[in-house]
Amino acid sequence: MAIESSNPHYFLPLTPFAFQVLLALADEDKHGYAIIKEVEERSGGALKLRTGTLYTLIQRLVNEALVESSMPSAVGRGEDSRRRYYRLTALGDEVLRAEARRLEALIGDARRKHVLGDTTGA
Repeated sequence: MAIESSNPHYFLPLTPFAFQVLLALADEDKHGYAIIKEVEERSGGALKLRTGTLYTLIQRLVNEALVESSMPSAVGRGEDSRRRYYRLTALGDEVLRAEARRLEALIGDARRKHVLGDTTGA
């Protein structure tokens, strides 16, 4: 059952894992293992998605129409055609961007409150 909202802010805030999965899909379609590896590498090992967690989350993102299955673009280049690939939908891209802007605003607030250092050099 798909959620019937086209307003990206309806989905916010995202969980850290949901944000990471959408971020992993921002530049290209990926299969599950590639998503797991990217999240782990990008986080320096701090975030480790387990297979069960990933596929439960992907199913939720599919139900919410943020992610969809896609055909592998590299099957002819030796990729395994049995792997299921995923990509962002247009709504998923909007949600990812809205969440990134929300997080950026929070970081700005933390800087203004001197919780984080000033990166402007002032």
